[in-house]
Amino acid sequence: MLLKRRLGGLRSLRLVGLGVLGLMLTACAVGPDYQPPTQDVGAAYAHAPDGQWQPAQPVDSALPLQWWRLFDDLGLDGLMVRMPLANPDLAQAEAQYRQAQAALGSARSNLFPSLDAGLSGARAGQGISSANNPATNYSLSATVSWEVDLWGRVRRDIEAAQAGAQASQADLAAMRLSLQSTLAQTYFAVRASQQQDILLGRTLDEYERALQVTRNRYQAGVASSADVAAASAQLDQARVQRIRLTWQREQQVHALAILLGLVPAGFQMPMDAALPSVPDVPTGVPSALLQQRPDVAAAERRVAQANARIGVAQAAWFPDLTLSAQGGFRAGEFASWIMAPARFWTLGPSLALSLFDGGARSAAVDAARADYDAQAAAYRKTVLEALREVEDALVQSQALVDEQAAQDQALAAARETLRQTNNQYLAGLVDYLNVVQAQTSALSAEQNALDLQSQRLTATVRLMAALGGGTQGAASPEIE
Repeated sequence: MLLKRRLGGLRSLRLVGLGVLGLMLTACAVGPDYQPPTQDVGAAYAHAPDGQWQPAQPVDSALPLQWWRLFDDLGLDGLMVRMPLANPDLAQAEAQYRQAQAALGSARSNLFPSLDAGLSGARAGQGISSANNPATNYSLSATVSWEVDLWGRVRRDIEAAQAGAQASQADLAAMRLSLQSTLAQTYFAVRASQQQDILLGRTLDEYERALQVTRNRYQAGVASSADVAAASAQLDQARVQRIRLTWQREQQVHALAILLGLVPAGFQMPMDAALPSVPDVPTGVPSALLQQRPDVAAAERRVAQANARIGVAQAAWFPDLTLSAQGGFRAGEFASWIMAPARFWTLGPSLALSLFDGGARSAAVDAARADYDAQAAAYRKTVLEALREVEDALVQSQALVDEQAAQDQALAAARETLRQTNNQYLAGLVDYLNVVQAQTSALSAEQNALDLQSQRLTATVRLMAALGGGTQGAASPEIE
């Protein structure tokens, strides 16, 4: 009996030794360690305005997190606060992020042992003889099983799940930034349309007065019926423009309602707000995009995820070590469970290795490496596209500044021409066709000035979004 106990103790020591050895071996993990891909982004933007290039990234020269507040528009601020509460696209991205977090939790659970319990009762017999009476058997057992992560498969799987969750987190930030940009652009389009409507309302009043003056002159015999017809036609054309502008603006308001998660019939925009001024935008340096743009961060995290999956695929070439223990009671009566003969237990390790799989493991490793190459190429493309978007927004913003300066001069000239032509017509020096042409030119100049102001606001929004919408966004992964 003593010898049996000693042998049992030796076996237990061996098992403990195997467990310690397994823990020591978990320090290694097969597969390549991750190195972020590199991409040349240049030292500065080619179209950055003078004085905007920064050799570093000081906090006071960066975009704020709530970048839209630079426009100093209370209406836009209010919509930005409401939008995350009910937007369906944002809710979908948030749910996908929670799904990725759950996948990370599932992967981490594989680091710990699993504990199972079972309770069963069975009645069995054999043959038809009365001597073979059926017997009842009751069993209560508990099993502990732990797969030792010898080759780092579980840790690489956790690494991949963590990178996937971080990518999903960056996707959520990218969706939020995209929706904010769309909301701001749509909001300014509505405001510009409202200003165009106000302009057309004033124009209609002026055209109605001009038509009345022309009719009076016709009745006095100093104007022709053609002058009356021309004034009436111009008034009708302005009315048509206003009708078209109205339904286009209503469609834009409907788009705002959808962004806010509202039915179109339940949302209206007040008409008393003017267009804000265009703020200055600190552009920083191109390398800042790698930290600020959430889509760039998401692409980089997917490269890390693909890299970790190479290790998961390579770990399949090595044997799996599982430590398991089982114990319980088994007897024909419940009362017999407290007796020693009813107890049972097992304890021991097991190794499992696939000897032949027809090349499945090799194919899995090749597929993982190909996926890594694809994700690395996608990352480089995302960086280049981000740089292009910033450069496009910069060159457009600068061109619109020059264009608006020229348009302001054209507007002043058109207003002066209209004033002089009206005086000449009233003095009988020119016919009404000259007045119509001057009025048309002045209205077009006014509309172009408003349109350029709206375009500048839209280009500024695009530039802010292209820069990542602020340095404190969710572009940097925070999941541990």
